[in-house]
Amino acid sequence: MIQRVQSVWLFLASLTLFLLLLLPVVSNQINGSEFWIMVTGLYQKTNETAIKVESFRPLYISAAAVGLICFISIFAFRNRTAQKRIIIAAMVLIISLSYWIFNYAQKIPGGIASASYGVGAFLPILAVLFCALALRGIRKDEQLLKSADRLR
Repeated sequence: MIQRVQSVWLFLASLTLFLLLLLPVVSNQINGSEFWIMVTGLYQKTNETAIKVESFRPLYISAAAVGLICFISIFAFRNRTAQKRIIIAAMVLIISLSYWIFNYAQKIPGGIASASYGVGAFLPILAVLFCALALRGIRKDEQLLKSADRLR
């Protein structure tokens, strides 16, 4: 059923991935200009005007797709093995997405060493944690069903 606890964990994982689309990952200030990187691109703010310097469209599409995969896996509750496989694939995709974000973050002017990390830098870690908790909930469901079958 959809009301299982892993549905909540999967919803939270998809929510964190969709928040990644809106929140900055790293930011840096150089010579009176502020630069920040989001999944959508590299932004620069000078004289109270913000412009997009570079667009990261493939990264944006990939982040949205991984968020959708986590959300769609909620509705695969009838087939627990398929749901587990989807979640494991989503976890691998989240880890590769975070590596890809790190590679783009190195493009920030001034270097990543002097940059400050935003909330978006920690969201992929949370998403992987929520997916792992969903896997744990699915395994507990399977154990519950096996124990109920033994009682029959």
